[in-house]
Amino acid sequence: MSLEMNRSSEFSYSSDPQNSEYLAMSTHSKSTTDDRSENLSPPTEERQQPIPSPSHPRQYRAIGLIRATYQMSGEQLTQGILVTPEGTEIEAVLLGRVISLVKKHLDLTKEHLWVVYPRTKIKSDRLHVQIVGVWEPETLSQTSSSSIPSSDEMDDGYFSIRGEVIFYSPEREAVVVKIKQFSRKEGEKPKFFKLQLKGKLSERPLHRFWDLKVRLDGETLKIEQGTDLGFITKQKPRRKPRYKKPTDKRPPQIRKSTPVSRPTPPVKKSKH
Repeated sequence: MSLEMNRSSEFSYSSDPQNSEYLAMSTHSKSTTDDRSENLSPPTEERQQPIPSPSHPRQYRAIGLIRATYQMSGEQLTQGILVTPEGTEIEAVLLGRVISLVKKHLDLTKEHLWVVYPRTKIKSDRLHVQIVGVWEPETLSQTSSSSIPSSDEMDDGYFSIRGEVIFYSPEREAVVVKIKQFSRKEGEKPKFFKLQLKGKLSERPLHRFWDLKVRLDGETLKIEQGTDLGFITKQKPRRKPRYKKPTDKRPPQIRKSTPVSRPTPPVKKSKH
């Protein structure tokens, strides 16, 4: 059996001209010589990391790595939970070509390093992840290359969150990041989702684009480091108040009041 990287499923999301979304997906799979639909070329140099460096300063994304075992919920393979070595259970779903990868090539009784998109469930505020890949080149790749890090070399529990901070409570250390998604259809309005994090930011962080390095702690995504990249939109400079120019530069004339003449009282005549 020949094993190769499936490059077609890597980084399936790309940016539009307005840079509305860059969400990286890294799915590594193997294939038999008879299954040519998955028998594709190895990744290029810039695709040798499950979470690459941002391709643009304002690249929106929410992506991370979780080492865990995947357990199906009932008979449905696409819905289940990730169970971390510490015993934390995180609700999860399988997306795209990773479904075929799990069916054909992965032993679900073992731990794997999953590439996931984090989400916050609206009703319960709990963490939910979408599994979009697995990073395991040491077993899923026919091509051995020292430049491609193994799953053991990767930073398990690391997440890259990039977007607009729309809520911040320093007392509760609560942060909500708004992340814009790529519009697949021309003319379609971009969609958004909100992700809840824990941590502290600098003063007045709202409506600014942040590059956040986040760590998974149980079911909580905690901010380890944040970089403020400025306002989402340029702030208009404040205009100075305009004063009306006088039409006549001469000083205003002061009207002099006319004295009121009083009648002269009669002079009394003296008696002789």
